[in-house]
Amino acid sequence: MAFRMIDYRLRVYRRFPHKTMRQVVIYLTPSQSEAVYQTTFEVPGTRHEFEVVRLWEQSSALFLNQPGLLPLAPLTQTEDPAQLLRQVATAIDTITDRRTQSNVVASAAILAGLVLDKGLIQQILRKEMMQESVIYREIKAEGWQEGRQEGHQEGLQEGRQEGRRQEALALVLRLLSRRVGALPDATRSTVVTLSLAQVESLGEALLEFADCSDLQTWLMQQQQQQAVAIQQLTTQLDAVSPQSVAAVQALSIEQLAELEAALAEWTDEFDLVGWLQAQAETANQEPVGPGL
Repeated sequence: MAFRMIDYRLRVYRRFPHKTMRQVVIYLTPSQSEAVYQTTFEVPGTRHEFEVVRLWEQSSALFLNQPGLLPLAPLTQTEDPAQLLRQVATAIDTITDRRTQSNVVASAAILAGLVLDKGLIQQILRKEMMQESVIYREIKAEGWQEGRQEGHQEGLQEGRQEGRRQEALALVLRLLSRRVGALPDATRSTVVTLSLAQVESLGEALLEFADCSDLQTWLMQQQQQQAVAIQQLTTQLDAVSPQSVAAVQALSIEQLAELEAALAEWTDEFDLVGWLQAQAETANQEPVGPGL
């Protein structure tokens, strides 16, 4: 921070050499670091000074009499931040300008979040007042835009995965038709619900099929291994979430065998989730399986 202060000062001096400048660093939350007490930057032949305000050492009374300082008040010296926020709320109610009032409420809510629970803040500060603030609307708009972009990326990824699955499935169905003949409706319905990993696995296995019974045996083995794997996971990890169960049910026979080998070293579902994520990342980096 000390280096940044001298850097900022020199940048300003370069453009406005005749301007005076008072530098103040405001630290918001308590820290035991020696840096929060540093007020100078020194190297041989050079010394630069700046001021430091550690909010947690400041008297709350100084911040309750000025509207612009109200949002900082909950971070000042107090044994009861919640009660101090209530005093801030009372002071905010006396602000007559509606726009200023809503902006101070939003700012106070943001800064109070450093020391208080979100639910308590919403109980003390009026949410409808917050929502009128340009600060609140800007943050909400940024969050909406980020969420939209993340959703778009996830949608693209899911779309690419489904496109790969459909392409692989179409090829496997043609190969099955040539290898074992027309598929019974029930068998075909099961095949078309297979995941990409399972379709790729089937693309390799079907080269050994002689008739439709081989395909039905393969599908039954897939289901049996899924059931065994889920039972082993439940026993080993006590409980497995529905999301993890669904991910396991999408694994190929080969992946299920790897899962069973890795399971012995796992202690909770976090180990399973990490393994599943690694499998997904590997699948995203590889082209459609060699059997296709």
